Amino acid sequence: RTDFSGEDEARTVGAALRLTAEAGQLLSIWRQSPLRVLARLHLVAAGGAAPDDAVGRPRLAGEPVEEPLIEAPLPGADEVAGRLEGLSQLIIAGSAAPALVTAAVVHGELLALRPFGSHNGLVARTAERVVLIGSGLDPKSICPAEVGHAEQGRAAYVAAFEGYTTGTPEGVAAWIAHCGRSVELGVRESTAVCEALQRGAA
Repeated sequence: RTDFSGEDEARTVGAALRLTAEAGQLLSIWRQSPLRVLARLHLVAAGGAAPDDAVGRPRLAGEPVEEPLIEAPLPGADEVAGRLEGLSQLIIAGSAAPALVTAAVVHGELLALRPFGSHNGLVARTAERVVLIGSGLDPKSICPAEVGHAEQGRAAYVAAFEGYTTGTPEGVAAWIAHCGRSVELGVRESTAVCEALQRGAA
């Protein structure tokens, strides 16, 4: 038992668990107001760890961002606001693109923007999960793509993300493929758990 306070790793695990629990409750709002959902996700992830006036809102000009894993250039606040609005409109309007592609783009765009002062990676990966659930690709939320991202490792994650930030067809395709592989590995993990449970019940 733990309250997930203290060390950075424990706080990160606690935030991830809170976000997992929250993701399924936000589906009805996501297609109508994705920015509200992102604000809620940041609030849940921060869990009191960030200054109150910075929680749940995009960062302002000059505000720092704590995201140690990602070293890509940080877009300015005006660019963040514009691209968030564009992403929101894309989600509301819907797309003919496969759900996996949309999920990867949402994840990559949020990671590139890092719109909040903290917890952007957690929020981006949860938004990816929300898209996968809401699209019907993973309606029961039994595919932990986060497991796949972890299994492929930080270096592969960062390298694929750097490809996304180039904006080239090859770079974006490599990022989408990386996210697809993460979903595949997540499915494999869930299948292994189910098989283990069946063996235990037999």
